[in-house]
Amino acid sequence: MSNDISPSDKISPSGRSGGVTRRRVMMGLPLVGAGVCGVAFWKMLAGMQTGSFNPHDINAPVTGRPVPSFTLADQPPGAGFTAADLKALSKPVLINFFASWCIPCIAEMQALLTVQKRLPVWGVAYKDKPDNAAGLLKHAGNPYARIGSDREGRVAIDWGVSGVPESFLIAPGGTIIWHSAAGLDNDEVMAGLDATLKRIGG
Repeated sequence: MSNDISPSDKISPSGRSGGVTRRRVMMGLPLVGAGVCGVAFWKMLAGMQTGSFNPHDINAPVTGRPVPSFTLADQPPGAGFTAADLKALSKPVLINFFASWCIPCIAEMQALLTVQKRLPVWGVAYKDKPDNAAGLLKHAGNPYARIGSDREGRVAIDWGVSGVPESFLIAPGGTIIWHSAAGLDNDEVMAGLDATLKRIGG
């Protein structure tokens, strides 16, 4: 009986090395992911030590982009608005997403009433019943020059909203130049807004 191995039965070096390479790549992926997370965590710690890390600006990459395409229906007692309305503005405007069921939004109202004395504020009622949103503004005060209703929350998704309250500063022409996922009753958030306004001469 012959012990010869036919060419078709041999394991080619290329096939063996290909399998080993794939295994090494798969085994290395978790290490790469851990390394990326480690670098991000290190940068966060460094930012905290230098005072440059702001946890409220986690979604900051939305800045520098044009406002998304959208249309908002009227939310009494104000009139709705569209992306075209923002792009046609010649002065900055603050867009504020809020809701009557949101306790931080209620706490933020006084700060918004102060802001609107020097900067137009347009509101977006997020996943709220129109009567409830109107009731909030009647009792807490209305800082909004215009108010749109985002009853289903679809416009908020396009804006990248993670929750309420959330605010976006829009420059003339419709570009998002500042963003915060925290209320304006926070001193750190207000300082960031003020600094941005000064930078653009607002």
